[in-house]
Amino acid sequence: MFRFSLITTDGKARRGRIYTPHGVIETPVFMPVGTQGTVKAILHKDLLSLGTQIILGNTYHLYLRPGTEVIKKAGGLHRFISWDKPILTDSGGYQVFSLAKGRGGKKPAVRITEEGVEFRDHLGGDLHLFTPERVIEIQEIFGSDIIMPLDECVEYPVEKEYAKKALERTLKWLERSIKAKRREDQALFGIVQGAFWEDLRKEATLRTLAFDEHLFGYSIGGLSVGEPKEIMYEMTGVVCELLPPHKPRYLMGVGKPEDILEAVERGVDMFDCVVPTRNARTGTLFTSQGVIDIRHAKWKEDFSPLDPECDCYTCRNFSKAYLRHLFVAEEITAYVLNTIHNLRFYHKLMEDIRKAIEEGRFKELKEDYLKRVSVKL
Repeated sequence: MFRFSLITTDGKARRGRIYTPHGVIETPVFMPVGTQGTVKAILHKDLLSLGTQIILGNTYHLYLRPGTEVIKKAGGLHRFISWDKPILTDSGGYQVFSLAKGRGGKKPAVRITEEGVEFRDHLGGDLHLFTPERVIEIQEIFGSDIIMPLDECVEYPVEKEYAKKALERTLKWLERSIKAKRREDQALFGIVQGAFWEDLRKEATLRTLAFDEHLFGYSIGGLSVGEPKEIMYEMTGVVCELLPPHKPRYLMGVGKPEDILEAVERGVDMFDCVVPTRNARTGTLFTSQGVIDIRHAKWKEDFSPLDPECDCYTCRNFSKAYLRHLFVAEEITAYVLNTIHNLRFYHKLMEDIRKAIEEGRFKELKEDYLKRVSVKL
């Protein structure tokens, strides 16, 4: 039912294929974030035309709205949102720590115990408890193809002593998650924590590997939380060095083009991030020549395509001047067209990466992309 095939490598960069009940995923892959059962400002049919293979749903948000009972009555998340390709859901843990709010700032937003995480949601401030067992139960109701266990994601900076406690708690919660899992048509990943210390990352990886027979793949968590990029890359490399080659690797929440390239070079297969869609809605667009702020007055009378090398609907039909006009006028169409382009840029990047690995020229592709993607136009 689930299988990962490692097709070839170029250095540590990997070209693979994940087989799931809802389709095959070519890796390395970028997963657009569909937080509440939809990728913002774009239709499913457009996602498919752009090359989207899998989307990510968020357990925290879907649990709050529309709620597990609605999704259960609909027949699961695939049916509820009418998406018949793979879905990955996270545990909701990151959102608990980042979104949950205390009452009037007087009470702590989150109370972490060995049992789980107690929190007040960001909508009405209602009290909830996420345990490892409950998080697995929720995701089994969703029926997502790939699921995540509850983990504790620490911030940057953090004391090493606390990072060690979070590591221990994450491992205990993983063991409980494995025991709670019932459905065989879902693949569970382990999450490697360990914060920003090499010894803790190595320890977390090796101890997570003790559960290998129960895990389809491995997630690298707790990065892209404010640390310098050099630390992110270093910790990613430390973990990948220890992970088994025959299972997929997922770097959670990391998704700027340069970060994807660096992580692929270190052996990562899967990525998700809100960067392409969120930036689209704020007017920041990725192109083959560099990054464009479409709000800028310099584009007011520029009637050339956004990116002459892009084959997306936006670039084939509209000029920078028109896109700027829509954005300045706050037309909803601006967010749609910008999102279409940014997601196509990301999927084309991944297509180029896969081809380059197959042809043994990933290093050259990486250097070429890095020269261009960081340029501000």
